[in-house]
Amino acid sequence: MIAVLRNPVYARLFGAQVIALLGTGLLTVALGLLAFDIAGGDAGVVLGVAMTLKMVAYVAIGPVITALLARMPRQPVLVAADLTRACVAAALPFVTEAWQIYLLIIVLQSASATFTPTFQAVIPSVLRDERQYTRALSLSRLAYDLESLASPILAAALLTLVSCHDLFVGTAVAFLISVRLVLSSRLPVGAAPPSGLADRLTRGLRTFLASRELRGLMGLNLAVACAVAMVVVNSVVLVQGELGRSQVDVALLLGAFGAGSMVVALRIPGMLENLSDRTVMLAGGAALPVLLATMGGVIGWLGGLLQWLALLIGWALLGAAASAVLTPSARLLRRNSSEESRPAVFAAQFSLSHACYLVSYPVAGTLGAVLGLSTVAMVLAGLGLVGTVIAGGMWRPVTSTDVTRMHRGSAVGDSTP
Repeated sequence: MIAVLRNPVYARLFGAQVIALLGTGLLTVALGLLAFDIAGGDAGVVLGVAMTLKMVAYVAIGPVITALLARMPRQPVLVAADLTRACVAAALPFVTEAWQIYLLIIVLQSASATFTPTFQAVIPSVLRDERQYTRALSLSRLAYDLESLASPILAAALLTLVSCHDLFVGTAVAFLISVRLVLSSRLPVGAAPPSGLADRLTRGLRTFLASRELRGLMGLNLAVACAVAMVVVNSVVLVQGELGRSQVDVALLLGAFGAGSMVVALRIPGMLENLSDRTVMLAGGAALPVLLATMGGVIGWLGGLLQWLALLIGWALLGAAASAVLTPSARLLRRNSSEESRPAVFAAQFSLSHACYLVSYPVAGTLGAVLGLSTVAMVLAGLGLVGTVIAGGMWRPVTSTDVTRMHRGSAVGDSTP
């Protein structure tokens, strides 16, 4: 897998991704501390609004910016997005009111919603060999999982030496390093997109609706969002509220999810040499609601040490199943797009996948508080099952005729199996 880093352009881009992810992780920790400084006991409300604005930026604002900038070379777009994020991070220490946080978060996350799909759309042009590209996807998944583990540890270590405001400085520096790495990379020139803004704005969504494979991916996005929402929103409630364990155990439970994800990400390249994307991804999608329902039973019927051990195992399995869906998903986007349409298709996936979190996060949080964690796990399992059933119905096995049609479609910027 590491052999893919022998490609100098990809190696620099991967370095930019890792550095930017670490900066984002530091920002997440620092933002929570800043919210507490400003709002005290209402910090949770401030963060909740900020997270909602983040998803709104991802779903509504990002695709519009991507369409507006589609005719620009990709390198300046990536650099501008990183510079914007660096400026926002540098401005956050001077914030004194909650509304200022909200404004800066909208700008920051709009820049992230521009950077991430543009970055992801560049990689298939850099790594044209499918085996290399698959290994790059595994590395990317590992980077996300390692960031979720390393950033809180790094932030905790830095906070013993500096204030939370200094973490924002570290974030800004990370984004500037990312800029330097992107500037040092010679990116391939993409094909010119359509001249009409309306065409560019809807191209990605139209590609999703025209492809059975991508419509299936939309269902799997919902299944993953339900599992991730349960993990992200309710882990701390389970560990500290239900079991009365420490903050360290919260980190351990979240780490179990990340560890399961990393194990599967490492195995994906070998698995996809013998199994189809459909088989691997639908297996992961089917496992998610089953595991959520099982965890609902664990929460409702077990207690003490036995529940804790079961949660660790369950969270690790949820991470593994989610990774089985997420890691290969970009192969579908690559297969169903041309050089000209690829940025729009990746932007559509970024937007559509995060739209699922606008459903799953409120369900996990609000219903969890009202109905209890065991019940909300069952509700999320039901929603995830709906997504997986939709995926299985939409995404039929690909035949030789479908492959021929996909290749013909790619030549003209449309692929409909």
